[in-house]
Amino acid sequence: MKFLAIIPWLENHMLACPYKSIIGIDCPGCGMQRSFIQLLKGNFIESFIIYPALLPIMFTLCLTALHLKLKYKNGASYIKFSFIVSIIIIMVNYIFKFIL
Repeated sequence: MKFLAIIPWLENHMLACPYKSIIGIDCPGCGMQRSFIQLLKGNFIESFIIYPALLPIMFTLCLTALHLKLKYKNGASYIKFSFIVSIIIIMVNYIFKFIL
């Protein structure tokens, strides 16, 4: 399974957050890489705990790609709604990081 060989490579080549290294606090996207790796490993609950907005973001990207290819009638509205939901989840998660 060559696909599984990419997981250790991703774990060893994660990008550092410039926002966190300069300011010293997490940015709204911190945790997305770790969450994606957990998702690739099949750990869906752990992925959600690390970064809850990953799946909605991936859904929005897939929906956008499909809309560009297939030209859905109300595709732009669905993409806007999905984007807004993703942003709300990101901001709620970011606020909870600071509260807890």
